[in-house]
Amino acid sequence: MLNTPEFKVGMLVAIISVVIASMTLKVSKGPSAFSGQKQYYFEIDNAAGLVPNSAVTMAGIKIGTIDAIDLVDGRARVTLAIEDDVPVTVASEVEIRTQGILGDKGVELKPGDVTAPLLKSGERLTTRGEAGSLEQAIAKVSEIADSLSTLGKTLEKATTGDGDSTSPVGRIVLNVERVTEDLKDITGQNKQKVNDIMDRLADITETIDELVNDEGENGLRRSWTKFTGSLGKLESAINNIDEVTDKINNGDGTIGRLINDEETIDKLNGAIDNVNEFLGGAQDMQTAIDYHAEYLSSPSLTKSYLGFRIQPGLDRYYLIQVVDDPSGVTEGKETTTVIDGGSPEVKDETIVYRNEVKFSVMFGKNFYDFTVRGGILENSGGLGFDYYLFNRHLRLTLEAWDFSDTHVKAYAKYNIWKGVYAVAGVDDAADPDFNSPFFGAGLFLTNDDLKILASQFSFSGN
Repeated sequence: MLNTPEFKVGMLVAIISVVIASMTLKVSKGPSAFSGQKQYYFEIDNAAGLVPNSAVTMAGIKIGTIDAIDLVDGRARVTLAIEDDVPVTVASEVEIRTQGILGDKGVELKPGDVTAPLLKSGERLTTRGEAGSLEQAIAKVSEIADSLSTLGKTLEKATTGDGDSTSPVGRIVLNVERVTEDLKDITGQNKQKVNDIMDRLADITETIDELVNDEGENGLRRSWTKFTGSLGKLESAINNIDEVTDKINNGDGTIGRLINDEETIDKLNGAIDNVNEFLGGAQDMQTAIDYHAEYLSSPSLTKSYLGFRIQPGLDRYYLIQVVDDPSGVTEGKETTTVIDGGSPEVKDETIVYRNEVKFSVMFGKNFYDFTVRGGILENSGGLGFDYYLFNRHLRLTLEAWDFSDTHVKAYAKYNIWKGVYAVAGVDDAADPDFNSPFFGAGLFLTNDDLKILASQFSFSGN
């Protein structure tokens, strides 16, 4: 019975039916139709384009299918059937991707951090969002079209009629229009001047052309030839300088021996040391510039002083000073008035002041906080006494000169800040008719200050 044709045909039909059924199931359920599956779900606002039994992929490889799409609390819940051997972690994310231009969509599962804990079957997946879709592209194109339409309307409004002053584009167009009108008016009203300018430009270009193409003795071409020849001579001079410096470096000639011969250098250093000792030590020498001005209350004039101070040691110094004295020369004029032929009754005296430049050259000797000065003081022999207080911030000074008609000056000088000082006192204090209270300010710069100022205005050779 088993060998009958009918039995064999029946067995063949049964086997073919089983194969067809298994292939159908494999196609419909995917490669995991006969293996275990895990189910996960995610929720989105719009599931349009997603179809049950469509593929779920990871890195472009099918790993499962969409098992079901249900409506839960107004949102679409999409259930996925994922192969059991595919690791799905808490870091995995779902991304909706468009497949083709007809609106079909698929689900792509992003693995995320593969070391993260595994997500249990039935738990919810995180949704990354929807990759660039046709709807999004259409929405972007629609936004661009709306923007272009708005821009077109703005341009149309700005360029028609009286223009539009409510938008930036409209104001720009109106400003351009005003500028062009102003240029039109200017060129129209000054047409002749513009023509004159153009004629002058033409003359200038013609003159330049003549200078460039002039081949005469004073022409540009001949001058350029002379200039290039001078450059050659300059190069020759530089070469000569190089030769001279090479000879000096080699110790040839007087200058070379002076620089390279140790014996000559020692003698020169000895001579310099002797000069330094004579001057009190050049390295220890301090120099300073002192400028100040004093306002004399009588005769309401300003007296200026510019001094140069040389201090070869701590206990002495030399002072050279130029004084601009607005009342250096005074002349008295007397006017007598006679009334009705009688005796003079009214006398008017007029004092005329004339400017005079005076000089002072003095030697000063320091005794702790007390200093004595002597020498020429404002074109006459004189003496000065200084006393310092408050760590040398305050100086009290008494000066006397011109002893035939003794001129006495007493004042105080206070150092306010780093060489800036104020001064006040009485000039010609011994003469009650001509004494004059005064006040002023000045600036005292030491050699260190001068070095800093010089460095600020120095130029590098590079």
